[in-house]
Amino acid sequence: MPRIIGVDPGLASTGWGVIETDTQPAQRVRYLSHGCIETIPGKPLTERLLFIHDALAEVLETWSPMEAAVETLYFGRNITSALPVAEARGVLCMTLAQAGLPVRELTPNAIKQAVVGAARADKEQVQEMARLILGLDAIPKPSHAADALGAAICCAYTFIRP
Repeated sequence: MPRIIGVDPGLASTGWGVIETDTQPAQRVRYLSHGCIETIPGKPLTERLLFIHDALAEVLETWSPMEAAVETLYFGRNITSALPVAEARGVLCMTLAQAGLPVRELTPNAIKQAVVGAARADKEQVQEMARLILGLDAIPKPSHAADALGAAICCAYTFIRP
């Protein structure tokens, strides 16, 4: 069963979620774990980036995924806050590459389309559908982790073929 890690990049909070998918007889996904890597505001940027790297490396060692899905950045109106997030995303992608994982970069709209069936779905719809698809009792918390599970589901449905 292919194991996939989804990652929702952030400097303050990076969500991650791990699923497995089977390809025979029908493509199903199974929840394994999720969490969030939280950095301390006010610490130097370099220390926060190193912490993100080390924490993700530990998650990869624990769960041994075979593939990764990382959400691309959406630049809204505040480009200043997007730059540190872009740096965190770079560290995340580097950490995944160091682990030898193929990294699928997925747009927020592609994730929404795969999980909900509508590219304009809102965040709550994606989280609820991730809960339903994975058979969970509650929406995974925090929201960054639920988004990461959505990225992993999108990767399973888009790139893992039955």
